[in-house]
Amino acid sequence: MGWNKVAMVGAGLIRMGELFDQSYEQMAYGAFKAVVDSVDKGFDPSQVEAAIVATQRGTLWGQEGIGGNTVPSAIGIAGIPCTRVENACPSGSDAFRIGAMVVASGVHDVVLVIGVEKMRDKSTEEGLLSRAAAGHPVYNRGETAPVLFAPFATRHMHDFGTTREMLASVAVKNHHNGALDPYAHFQSEITMQQVLDSPPVCHPLHLLDCCPQTDGAAAVLLVSAERAKEFTDKPVWVAGFGVATDHPYMHEKSSYVGLPATTMAAERAYAMSGVSPDEIDMAEVHDCFTITEILDIEDLGFVEKGKGGIASIEGETAIGGRIPVNPSGGLLAKGHPIGATGVAQVTECFWQLRHEAGDRQIEVRNGNALQHNVGGRGSGVAVVNILTTNAS
Repeated sequence: MGWNKVAMVGAGLIRMGELFDQSYEQMAYGAFKAVVDSVDKGFDPSQVEAAIVATQRGTLWGQEGIGGNTVPSAIGIAGIPCTRVENACPSGSDAFRIGAMVVASGVHDVVLVIGVEKMRDKSTEEGLLSRAAAGHPVYNRGETAPVLFAPFATRHMHDFGTTREMLASVAVKNHHNGALDPYAHFQSEITMQQVLDSPPVCHPLHLLDCCPQTDGAAAVLLVSAERAKEFTDKPVWVAGFGVATDHPYMHEKSSYVGLPATTMAAERAYAMSGVSPDEIDMAEVHDCFTITEILDIEDLGFVEKGKGGIASIEGETAIGGRIPVNPSGGLLAKGHPIGATGVAQVTECFWQLRHEAGDRQIEVRNGNALQHNVGGRGSGVAVVNILTTNAS
């Protein structure tokens, strides 16, 4: 049923956090070394035929001529074809999708997908994220990321009885998972009361309802199905993917209890893979805010619309629950280095499907995992990738 023309044979990342002691290039090298070291049967860096680099460096730093084209040199493989992908929060997810299509096309057999982001060397006051979200001078006046997502929370509360405790349960779960993840930005547990008592940001979202700004890098290796056995006896296959867009401004939205781009991207990924939501063993989803994960699990078909808050607070999305969500700690605990986020999520799926996730290992029943990001102005773009251990 699945597409399964492309195999993941390696994945790695660096510890996420405030990495003032590392340059952009050093972070990239760390992720590349990690992915090279992860290949079961060994891997020579010279085997990389092309690279897809995910980064928001152009938008965030105003350095359009730097970023993707500097990474091959920084990691020691200068000379190869390299393309930079910049597509808002799903940049890493889209780079993965594009890398898979490059391999499937037959143009290259071995492709490196790497995401790198420096978020903490500039402050918010310097316009880091406001520049990235810039749009119409009137329509988006005063709109920060929390301001954009808070109306979804209040509407979900109004329509479905979702409570602040339900929102907080997402943060508690993901920080618990992050405490089990040696790569996470935050590695300590929090309580529901701490979430509820944390400083307000934009009602009903408080500080611990929000993901941090994080530095980080992650990388994966994609190879053709025909060559997968050269590198590993445990490949993880790319089963399918989907991308969709939505209107960028809040006044254009048709609903405040769902993100249409996520729903459309998921439908396309499920159709391509031949996998249904109830066949997914675990998911890494975009939890930039606690309400976002609740919307995600509804929009991805894991729970009925309006039941995301109940599912979260009742433990359905915990590591041992019916559908484990964000066992890595998610964006809330692992962090959100934009270009690297999707690649890091795919890495977690790779480890989980291969039973290599340590203390946060989920029960793999069907051999399928889903990775998702949504972002951009008004959550205007979403990417879903589905991975499997089932050969077609």
